[in-house]
Amino acid sequence: MRLTTKGRFAVTAMIDLAQRQTGGPVTLAGISERQKISLSYLEQLFGKLRRHCIVASVRGPGGGYRLARGMQEVSVADIIAAVDEPLDATNCGGRENCQDEQRCMTHDLWTNLNKRMHEYLASVTLHDLVNQPKAKAVAATISMDDRLRGARRDNVAMSA
Repeated sequence: MRLTTKGRFAVTAMIDLAQRQTGGPVTLAGISERQKISLSYLEQLFGKLRRHCIVASVRGPGGGYRLARGMQEVSVADIIAAVDEPLDATNCGGRENCQDEQRCMTHDLWTNLNKRMHEYLASVTLHDLVNQPKAKAVAATISMDDRLRGARRDNVAMSA
Protein backbone atom coordinates (compact mmCIF):
# COMPACT_ATOMS: atom_id res chain seq x y z
CA MET A 1 0.00 0.00 0.00
CA ARG A 2 1.29 3.43 -0.86
CA LEU A 3 0.04 6.89 -1.43
CA THR A 4 0.81 7.88 -5.01
CA THR A 5 2.14 11.13 -6.40
CA LYS A 6 -1.39 12.31 -7.15
CA GLY A 7 -2.40 12.31 -3.48
CA ARG A 8 0.90 13.75 -2.25
CA PHE A 9 0.84 16.56 -4.84
CA ALA A 10 -2.80 17.38 -4.05
CA VAL A 11 -2.08 17.68 -0.32
CA THR A 12 1.07 19.75 -0.94
CA ALA A 13 -0.77 22.11 -3.29
CA MET A 14 -3.61 22.52 -0.80
CA ILE A 15 -1.18 23.45 1.99
CA ASP A 16 0.40 26.04 -0.32
CA LEU A 17 -3.04 27.44 -1.17
CA ALA A 18 -4.12 27.54 2.48
CA GLN A 19 -0.96 29.40 3.49
CA ARG A 20 -1.33 32.06 0.81
CA GLN A 21 -5.05 32.64 0.35
CA THR A 22 -5.23 35.53 2.84
CA GLY A 23 -3.53 37.62 0.14
CA GLY A 24 -6.36 36.85 -2.29
CA PRO A 25 -6.87 34.09 -4.84
CA VAL A 26 -3.81 31.91 -5.42
CA THR A 27 -2.74 31.06 -8.96
CA LEU A 28 -1.89 27.54 -10.05
CA ALA A 29 1.14 28.97 -11.84
CA GLY A 30 2.40 30.24 -8.47
CA ILE A 31 1.81 26.89 -6.77
CA SER A 32 3.48 25.15 -9.71
CA GLU A 33 6.56 27.33 -9.43
CA ARG A 34 6.87 27.09 -5.65
CA GLN A 35 6.15 23.37 -5.31
CA LYS A 36 7.74 22.17 -8.58
CA ILE A 37 4.51 20.50 -9.74
CA SER A 38 3.54 20.60 -13.41
CA LEU A 39 0.93 23.27 -14.14
CA SER A 40 -1.12 20.90 -16.31
CA TYR A 41 -1.11 18.31 -13.51
CA LEU A 42 -2.29 20.95 -11.01
CA GLU A 43 -5.07 21.96 -13.41
CA GLN A 44 -6.31 18.36 -13.42
CA LEU A 45 -6.11 18.07 -9.63
CA PHE A 46 -7.80 21.41 -8.97
CA GLY A 47 -10.61 20.56 -11.39
CA LYS A 48 -11.39 17.56 -9.18
CA LEU A 49 -10.95 19.54 -5.96
CA ARG A 50 -13.36 22.18 -7.29
CA ARG A 51 -15.97 19.57 -8.23
CA HIS A 52 -15.77 18.25 -4.66
CA CYS A 53 -16.30 21.79 -3.25
CA ILE A 54 -12.88 21.87 -1.57
CA VAL A 55 -11.65 24.84 -3.60
CA ALA A 56 -13.45 27.60 -5.48
CA SER A 57 -12.15 29.33 -8.57
CA VAL A 58 -12.07 33.10 -8.93
CA ARG A 59 -12.13 34.31 -12.53
CA GLY A 60 -10.67 37.39 -14.09
CA PRO A 61 -7.64 39.55 -13.39
CA GLY A 62 -6.21 38.68 -10.01
CA GLY A 63 -8.10 35.39 -10.13
CA GLY A 64 -7.02 31.98 -9.00
CA TYR A 65 -8.23 29.60 -6.33
CA ARG A 66 -9.29 29.86 -2.71
CA LEU A 67 -10.56 27.36 -0.18
CA ALA A 68 -14.29 26.73 -0.48
CA ARG A 69 -14.44 25.75 3.22
CA GLY A 70 -12.47 26.66 6.31
CA MET A 71 -9.10 24.99 6.89
CA GLN A 72 -10.54 23.12 9.90
CA GLU A 73 -13.23 21.63 7.67
CA VAL A 74 -10.91 20.10 5.04
CA SER A 75 -9.22 16.84 5.98
CA VAL A 76 -6.39 15.08 4.21
CA ALA A 77 -8.84 12.22 3.55
CA ASP A 78 -11.18 14.71 1.79
CA ILE A 79 -8.37 15.90 -0.46
CA ILE A 80 -7.17 12.41 -1.33
CA ALA A 81 -10.71 11.16 -2.02
CA ALA A 82 -11.43 14.20 -4.22
CA VAL A 83 -8.53 13.41 -6.55
CA ASP A 84 -9.68 9.78 -6.85
CA GLU A 85 -6.81 8.40 -4.85
CA PRO A 86 -7.72 4.99 -3.43
CA LEU A 87 -6.76 4.41 0.18
CA ASP A 88 -6.83 0.65 0.04
CA ALA A 89 -4.21 -1.79 1.25
CA THR A 90 -6.16 -4.89 0.18
CA ASN A 91 -5.49 -6.69 -3.09
CA CYS A 92 -9.19 -6.99 -3.76
CA GLY A 93 -10.36 -3.44 -3.14
CA GLY A 94 -12.59 -4.70 -0.33
CA ARG A 95 -14.48 -7.16 -2.54
CA GLU A 96 -13.12 -10.18 -0.60
CA ASN A 97 -11.96 -11.96 -3.77
CA CYS A 98 -8.26 -11.55 -3.01
CA GLN A 99 -7.03 -15.00 -3.92
CA ASP A 100 -8.71 -17.28 -6.48
CA GLU A 101 -12.00 -15.44 -5.93
CA GLN A 102 -11.76 -16.23 -2.21
CA ARG A 103 -10.91 -14.09 0.76
CA CYS A 104 -7.17 -14.28 1.50
CA MET A 105 -5.72 -15.12 4.92
CA THR A 106 -4.56 -11.54 5.52
CA HIS A 107 -7.71 -9.79 4.33
CA ASP A 108 -8.76 -8.66 7.82
CA LEU A 109 -5.27 -7.29 8.53
CA TRP A 110 -5.36 -5.08 5.41
CA THR A 111 -8.99 -4.11 5.94
CA ASN A 112 -8.21 -2.95 9.49
CA LEU A 113 -5.19 -1.02 8.20
CA ASN A 114 -7.45 0.72 5.66
CA LYS A 115 -9.87 1.67 8.41
CA ARG A 116 -7.15 3.08 10.68
CA MET A 117 -5.44 4.89 7.83
CA HIS A 118 -8.70 6.53 6.78
CA GLU A 119 -9.53 7.46 10.40
CA TYR A 120 -6.11 9.08 10.81
CA LEU A 121 -6.20 11.01 7.53
CA ALA A 122 -9.76 12.14 8.29
CA SER A 123 -8.53 13.48 11.64
CA VAL A 124 -5.76 15.63 10.09
CA THR A 125 -7.00 18.94 8.69
CA LEU A 126 -5.39 21.58 6.52
CA HIS A 127 -5.37 23.76 9.62
CA ASP A 128 -3.22 21.14 11.40
CA LEU A 129 -0.79 20.95 8.49
CA VAL A 130 -0.48 24.71 8.04
CA ASN A 131 0.28 25.06 11.75
CA GLN A 132 3.13 22.54 11.81
CA PRO A 133 6.51 24.16 12.60
CA LYS A 134 7.91 23.80 9.04
CA ALA A 135 4.72 25.19 7.49
CA LYS A 136 4.64 28.03 10.03
CA ALA A 137 8.18 29.01 9.03
CA VAL A 138 7.10 29.17 5.38
CA ALA A 139 4.02 31.20 6.36
CA ALA A 140 6.22 33.68 8.25
CA THR A 141 8.32 34.12 5.10
CA ILE A 142 5.15 34.69 3.07
CA SER A 143 3.99 37.30 5.58
CA MET A 144 7.35 39.10 5.42
CA ASP A 145 7.27 39.03 1.60
CA ASP A 146 3.77 40.53 1.65
CA ARG A 147 4.91 43.33 4.00
CA LEU A 148 7.89 44.08 1.75
CA ARG A 149 5.66 44.23 -1.33
CA GLY A 150 3.32 46.59 0.53
CA ALA A 151 6.23 48.83 1.56
CA ARG A 152 7.46 48.95 -2.04
CA ARG A 153 3.98 49.92 -3.25
CA ASP A 154 3.81 52.65 -0.61
CA ASN A 155 7.24 54.00 -1.66
CA VAL A 156 6.23 54.01 -5.33
CA ALA A 157 2.96 55.80 -4.50
CA MET A 158 4.78 58.40 -2.38
CA SER A 159 7.33 59.16 -5.08
CA ALA A 160 4.67 59.51 -7.79
